Amino acid sequence: MQEKQPNNPLHGVTLEAILNHLVAEYGWEEMGEMIPIRCFRLDPSVKSSLKFLRKTPWARQKVEELYIRSLR
Repeated sequence: MQEKQPNNPLHGVTLEAILNHLVAEYGWEEMGEMIPIRCFRLDPSVKSSLKFLRKTPWARQKVEELYIRSLR
């Protein structure tokens, strides 16, 4: 049974969906300026970014924070 989390904007949203939303909202170049990580700056792709973000908790946290800010 799934618990409902009405106050958690990340609940039920995949990392891939977050990334696709941010790319549509800001584009790779602007995201690379806001979060200066290599996978956003050099030859960016969703696949390579997902691979990096899944292994790097601090970067994933920054992406999730940017996503939450973009919803407001």
